[in-house]
Amino acid sequence: MKKKHSLLRRVLLSVALFLCIGGIVFLGWKKGYIYPQFEVGQKIDSLNGVYVYYNGGFSNIEGREVTPDGYNLGLKYQCVHFVKKYYYEQLNHIMPNSYGNAKDFFNPTLKDGQINKERNLIQFSNPSSTKPKVNDLLIFGETNFNAFGHIVIVSSVEENQIEIIQQNVASSRETFKLKIVDGKWKVMDSQVLGWLGKR
Repeated sequence: MKKKHSLLRRVLLSVALFLCIGGIVFLGWKKGYIYPQFEVGQKIDSLNGVYVYYNGGFSNIEGREVTPDGYNLGLKYQCVHFVKKYYYEQLNHIMPNSYGNAKDFFNPTLKDGQINKERNLIQFSNPSSTKPKVNDLLIFGETNFNAFGHIVIVSSVEENQIEIIQQNVASSRETFKLKIVDGKWKVMDSQVLGWLGKR
C-alpha cells in the first residue's frame, strides 16, 4: 500500500512539475518573451525613423545607451529606452531627470494639466479633460508581476481608441479604447496612470 502511495505521489509531482514548466514557457511565449525568430537587438518596428528593438525577455538588460553629449537614454532594450530615444531623436527633447523606472515618469502629486518638471512635459491624469495626442507618453502603473510599470508612445488617435507603440513586450503595437467618462477622456485600462506630452 505504501509503494502505491509513493508511486502515486511521484507521478503527481512529475505532472505538477511538467504543468508548471509548460505554463511558464506558454506564458513567456504568449507575452512575447520567447520569440526564437528574433535576436536581441533586432529591429522589429519603428515610429518616424526611431526603431523598436527586440529585448529577448522582460528583465533582459543589454547595457546603458548614452548619447555623444552624455544624455542618458536608458537601459537597452527596455521600454524607457525606446521612449527616451524617440523624444531625444525625433522631438529634440531632453528630460531634466533622465533616470527612473517607467512608473516614475508619472508624478501622482500633480493635478491634471500641470507641468511635470522632472520630465519637462505636461502631465495629464487618467481620466483627463485633455485628450491624448500622437507622441504623448502613456504611463502604466506597477502590477503584481511588474514592479517597474510600463511606458509607451501614442502612435495614433481616433475618436474611440488610441494605438500605441512600445518596446520590451509581446507586440510592438496595441490599441486601447478611449471614452468620455463624466466629461473627461479616459483610456480604458485600469493600469494607465495618465499621459505626458508637449503642448
